[in-house]
Amino acid sequence: MTNNRRLFLKQAAVLTGAFSATSLFNQAHAEAWHEAEQKVAHLTPQQVAEDEDFWGVIQRAYSVSTNIMILNNGGVSPSPIVVQEAVERYNKLANEGPSYFMWRILDQGREPLREKLALLAGTLADEIAVNRNATEALNTIIYGLPLTKGDEVIATRQDYPHMRQAYHQRALRDGIVHKELSFDFPIENDEQIVKVYADAITPKTKLIHVTHVINWVGQIMPVRKICDMAHAKGIEVIVDGAHSFGLLDFKISDLHCDYFGTSLHKFLSAPIGSGMLWIKKEKIAKVWPLLCDDNPQSGDIRKFENIGTRSFPIEQGIGEAINFHLAIGSKRKEERIRYLKDYWASRVQHVPKVKLHTSLKPAYSCAICGVTIDGMTPQELDGALFGKYKIHTTSIVIENIKCVRITPHVYTTIADMDKLVKAITEIAGTVKG
Repeated sequence: MTNNRRLFLKQAAVLTGAFSATSLFNQAHAEAWHEAEQKVAHLTPQQVAEDEDFWGVIQRAYSVSTNIMILNNGGVSPSPIVVQEAVERYNKLANEGPSYFMWRILDQGREPLREKLALLAGTLADEIAVNRNATEALNTIIYGLPLTKGDEVIATRQDYPHMRQAYHQRALRDGIVHKELSFDFPIENDEQIVKVYADAITPKTKLIHVTHVINWVGQIMPVRKICDMAHAKGIEVIVDGAHSFGLLDFKISDLHCDYFGTSLHKFLSAPIGSGMLWIKKEKIAKVWPLLCDDNPQSGDIRKFENIGTRSFPIEQGIGEAINFHLAIGSKRKEERIRYLKDYWASRVQHVPKVKLHTSLKPAYSCAICGVTIDGMTPQELDGALFGKYKIHTTSIVIENIKCVRITPHVYTTIADMDKLVKAITEIAGTVKG
């Protein structure tokens, strides 16, 4: 085979890559997953959630450590093996000639990725920008909106710190008013939550910021109801979807929001350092890009992707993560992860001294659940879980929330959950008083 022929085939493979019938996912899993899917095709997503044979096939597609149990997937999730292999394969290719393979070949993979993300998100492709994480996406909107002195933004003290800090900086720089509400979760009443936002609105309110799934305790917020209420008053809504996209079975268009940002390296299991920004088509032109663009007031979503030299192999990895996600099925995935959360949480909620800080009703939580043990600080409980049982969680101490956050994923097994239940029960039994 001639060198030109080899180069042509290599280029053709790159241009299709994760977005073709010859994707790494299809090569590695198509046959086995099809067989597993056929066995549960007659079951509801809730029934599939309890089928351990089906999830065993998916669990084997990960390379997670057997030395520690990872239950902080709310921070960052491991990627499936095919996603890791995609990044490695295209990173090696890029290093054969970076300025050629990155900018002339791999860079052409972003448009197929944009289309695939739009399919998953239920939006137009020209409304989606690919970036590095939810912080970058949401900060782009927060700093890019044409807010002026005296304009009010309604948010909460339970929002993610990077977003709170961004509004604080705009308040210092531009004189906007950042009004922070506060909630005591869990709350199992949509109207109660919506009313708190509605009561805070004044004639100067221009924007409401809502976290779709509260990072710390997993409370699912009634985003659509908040958006509809806000729009009736002429107010825009920005949604932090860092913990909802790739977990909950929804389309961004279902939310009725104006702006949305997410990390793809959480529940979608895309490569670490990948994210997505969505802006409603007719609003793109008024949002200034965070980094420079030759036409910053254009209506082209791509103006938000000028971040300099980037990792093009990661974009192929995102494509494989979407393949992986779609093969499972969004609703099945949501129900499985909720089932795992409910499995452990329902078994410890009546253990003496144990307290849950998250609703177990499906409408108000899915993967994330906060837990405490009376007589222990969150840091002490987090340390005890890891020190004796090698269970990795994270302690949360922010505003009025103090707990240990526990977050399983599709690779988590029932045996893992049983070990967690045993650990919490034993630890609670050692606390005096």
